[in-house]
Amino acid sequence: QVQLVESGGGLVQPGGSLRLSCAASVNIFSINFMGWYRQAPEKQRELVAISSRGGVTDYADSVKGRFTISGDFAKNTVNLQMSSLKPEDTAVYYCRLNTGREDYWGKGTLVTISS
Repeated sequence: QVQLVESGGGLVQPGGSLRLSCAASVNIFSINFMGWYRQAPEKQRELVAISSRGGVTDYADSVKGRFTISGDFAKNTVNLQMSSLKPEDTAVYYCRLNTGREDYWGKGTLVTISS
């Protein structure tokens, strides 16, 4: 059974940085894209950043210029480097790996931005 394990969440002051990591428990073949999503309290889950096998990356407007996604399609890992963090970035962050036939999600890691 495939499991995605996220790490790197925590409490950071506004303006700080965090790096989230996600790794699959087994090798997954033919990943189409990998991404990070987040869900803030009482809000719907939203896309934060996505990286496709073709090398295309895309970001939510709210994080452009502050977050960077890096995916390793051979190692089945995806990282999210977050900087200039804001209180509104507070959320549970989930990673996702999609093969087209299968869609895998992690259980989430909490990121809290507060002074």
